[in-house]
Amino acid sequence: MKIAVFSDIHGNIHALEEVIKSINSQKPDLILCLGDLVGYGAFPGKVVETIIKNNILTVMGNYDDTIANQRVACGCDFKNDKEQELGIKSIQWTTENTSKENKEFLRSLPGCIKKEISSFKIMFVHGSPRSLNEYLYEDTPYSEILKIMDEAGINVLVCGHTHLPYHRKIETAAGIYHIINAGSTGKPKHGDPQAVYALIEAGKNIKVDFIKVPYDHESAAKAVEKAGLPIEFTQIIRTGITT
Repeated sequence: MKIAVFSDIHGNIHALEEVIKSINSQKPDLILCLGDLVGYGAFPGKVVETIIKNNILTVMGNYDDTIANQRVACGCDFKNDKEQELGIKSIQWTTENTSKENKEFLRSLPGCIKKEISSFKIMFVHGSPRSLNEYLYEDTPYSEILKIMDEAGINVLVCGHTHLPYHRKIETAAGIYHIINAGSTGKPKHGDPQAVYALIEAGKNIKVDFIKVPYDHESAAKAVEKAGLPIEFTQIIRTGITT
């Protein structure tokens, strides 16, 4: 079974449209989005409407929860006061620029989606099975990953939130566990401005390819500037690097 998974669009309709085109060309059996449709980018409403139009299974991200329920904080891991200030501006702008219908859709999203394929018990989440805003990095201790997965009753975990794609296999006496991070479609932090998604093949084994998709990131950055959002948001779009 071929599964296409993308995450963290963050209002970047330019990237989302190209990723959907690329995914459709792969002819997957299943398409999933791991949340954070909104925030930071200039087109939160269009992103929500595109997800709905394409009938894409989607789980709730921490930013989706924040905007849907009009919270004052997104639970992000801000490193300093400046990052926190920018995050607050993003929340305020996005709350004002999403419709009642947008918020209702975001509020309706599930916290996780589970699938059983062959011998694999797969869970799709935004952050982790424990929390929308828990960061699971590639170097998170394997003992912690195994604890999380055993508690959830799964052997494959597919997540987002960190904006950094990876596939990590953990071999144990009970078998092989897989954790896959789909990276970010609209606010990449993997070192170049291309959007990224994961193409997972689940059969006898788990195989993962990360597909990078070029798109007009300059137009996306200029749209952020035109919307009056902080200039710092454009730099990640243009470079794929967060400071």
